[in-house]
Amino acid sequence: MLLRRLQELLTGIYDLPIDCDVCDFVTSDRQLLPEHLRSCGTDEQLLVRPGADEVAMTLFLDAALLERLEQADPLAELHGRNLGDFWTVLEGVSHFVCVAWNAGHDRDVSMLELEMQAEIDKYVVSCWLLRRQSPGRFPSELHPLLFEQTRVDPRLAGERVGLYRAATRYAARFCRDVERRLRRDDRQGAALAVAEPVLRRFYRLPGRSKLEFIAVAAAS
Repeated sequence: MLLRRLQELLTGIYDLPIDCDVCDFVTSDRQLLPEHLRSCGTDEQLLVRPGADEVAMTLFLDAALLERLEQADPLAELHGRNLGDFWTVLEGVSHFVCVAWNAGHDRDVSMLELEMQAEIDKYVVSCWLLRRQSPGRFPSELHPLLFEQTRVDPRLAGERVGLYRAATRYAARFCRDVERRLRRDDRQGAALAVAEPVLRRFYRLPGRSKLEFIAVAAAS
């Protein structure tokens, strides 16, 4: 299933051993969403309920969204017609993996960190796929498409518009540094090999240290 394969891809890139399967936490029942999310027509939402001993999660993904991706598998061919749906689903899986990994290490994760990581994951996984699907070609259009041409929907973001925009800005700076690293690696089929150490190190940093890391990388 696409969701499990995306989880495996993320946990492989970042070397994140987690003992849960995203497919066990997915629902397409819109009635489980809070009322304000049902009415705005969101296609993806991770619901998190902290408990005394464990974190309970439910990942909502719209049924029509999943059906479209079954008909146009982005892992086989990522293109303009399935890219938006792919990013929506990947965002949900990214949130799930991030919360699960941090919870497994008794770490809190802020909304800013969660959203920033999701934007980074969109770039990283899309770049991995496009380089594998078109060896020898660097997807130079990916960074501006994700970080300049994509806009936050205020209707879905609500009061968190500023947070989402900040997460996008930080992710764009980090991914520009990743892009520079990848461009220096001209080995066909290498995909992300040259960037994996920095990606894995960054993932494990606490939230404030991530922002400091980005500031240093952007200045270099």
